[in-house]
Amino acid sequence: MLQGNWRIPTEILAGPGRIGELAGRVRDIGVSRALIVTDPGVAALPFFAGIVASLEKENIAVSVFAQVHPDPVAEDVAAGLRAFIAHEAEMVIAIGGGSALDSGKTIALAAATARPLWDFEITLTPPALDRPIPPIFAIPTTAGTGSEVGRASVITDTAKARKIILLHPQMLPKLVILDAELTFGLPASLTAWTGMDALAHNLEAFCVAAWHPVADGIAVEGMRIIKNALVTAVTEPKNVDARGKMLAAAAMGATAFQKGLGAIHSLSHPIGAKFHAHHGLTNAVLMPYVLAYNRPAIENRITDVAQSLGIADGFDGFLNWVLDLRAQLAIPHSISGLKVTGESLDFLAVEAFLDPNTPDNPRPADTAAMRKILVAALLGRLEGLSD
Repeated sequence: MLQGNWRIPTEILAGPGRIGELAGRVRDIGVSRALIVTDPGVAALPFFAGIVASLEKENIAVSVFAQVHPDPVAEDVAAGLRAFIAHEAEMVIAIGGGSALDSGKTIALAAATARPLWDFEITLTPPALDRPIPPIFAIPTTAGTGSEVGRASVITDTAKARKIILLHPQMLPKLVILDAELTFGLPASLTAWTGMDALAHNLEAFCVAAWHPVADGIAVEGMRIIKNALVTAVTEPKNVDARGKMLAAAAMGATAFQKGLGAIHSLSHPIGAKFHAHHGLTNAVLMPYVLAYNRPAIENRITDVAQSLGIADGFDGFLNWVLDLRAQLAIPHSISGLKVTGESLDFLAVEAFLDPNTPDNPRPADTAAMRKILVAALLGRLEGLSD
């Protein structure tokens, strides 16, 4: 029966050179003062000065906040909010990877409320705002998180060493620019890690049991694009076609995971918070172990998607493709490569079970199950996880 709450993201300008349309779009919404939120690396790239100049040419006063950590923390948001208020900004333009995009969206959220950020931890009914969230434009320079088309952000609570998912519908950016040329300077390792993040989003969304044919269709096509484009994007960093396709696949993954995610993310979040491991890399390391654990619940679905992707031998063929892809991208096979130690497994298992993605995992996973996956991932062994 046709029923559900389905959302398709915002307006997206896709294609090389589309960043040239940013200033006119800001002008057209009647904004004269903008805060750009980014990180130090992006702020130092040659194209960034051109973006600022194009805005100023349209008489838009620009202030740049570039103090975003790789894993954004609450103080990043507080400092960004101070910059927003001092500039009397009317909108946020977030430029960069997932950390910059999440920070920019959360700064805009903070500008609309006096509540603590943690009041907006993921819930079906977010608290009321004091005023509307200011407009957000999002420009990704990596192809991974898909934060540019999402209503959520991930901010680390340093006091608890936890990554907190914040959610509000108005955090959805009003305009997204997917310009492949802005990703040309991304190192091969980050291209690989962010690409595997996009794969994890599409894959986990497809495996969630909820009925959402729109998200499923997007997720399957997202995985097909990644299969055909990721290695090329890594090995040919200025291949505009592959880079553009990976940007599309990242946005598709974030669109699909409105359906939900699962244990890859549940386990990845505490590892990232405690060991400061890159989120996409962590997802990539964990992916085959969670696939193997979930096999009893997802084998038929994975067999279907394998056929759609032209992969023979059903579930086994798909798992082997993931393993081969990781090897091509120099992804560690064990979480020991993320500096995870055996002494931390009990803590990580508890935190993974408490993660808001855990209820959507296709196979129920309690603390003991999370620890079982972690032990296997530490030892680098896939056998026995589906038992």
